[in-house]
Amino acid sequence: MENKINVPTETVELPSKGLVYSKDNPLSSGTIEMKYMTAKEEDILTNQSYIQKGIVLDKLMTSLIVSKINYDDLIVGDKNAVMVASRVLGYGKDYKFSWGGEEITVDLSQIDAKPIDESLFASRVNEFEFTLPFSGTPITFKLLTHGDEVKISQE
Repeated sequence: MENKINVPTETVELPSKGLVYSKDNPLSSGTIEMKYMTAKEEDILTNQSYIQKGIVLDKLMTSLIVSKINYDDLIVGDKNAVMVASRVLGYGKDYKFSWGGEEITVDLSQIDAKPIDESLFASRVNEFEFTLPFSGTPITFKLLTHGDEVKISQE
């Protein structure tokens, strides 16, 4: 029998609205469910091995995400939104810092995603056609995923 612990969670909206993911990908819903930080996640943040390997934030995110997703599928913009949401869920919405000798507080819950032209995502394929304005050369590009970032850094 599985021991399941109920923890409070929040639904986090992805900036992509799920439009870059195929319909069979759970990320296509445009939301993910995340749990609140516990002592386990605090331990992840201070794990020297994870810090030295540069994977501490990825380990934290995968621990906090409750939805059954492949973390490598997250496009970078959505991954950044998950990171901000984890900060809000773990430490609150107010982020204080000094800038130019002035103390500034930013409400992280008020950060808006940039508006996107949803018609560009009708095919639900992370591949886009574009013609370079100066040379007229047609190109195809995609939005980087976490998995792409890992592969690039390994090269």
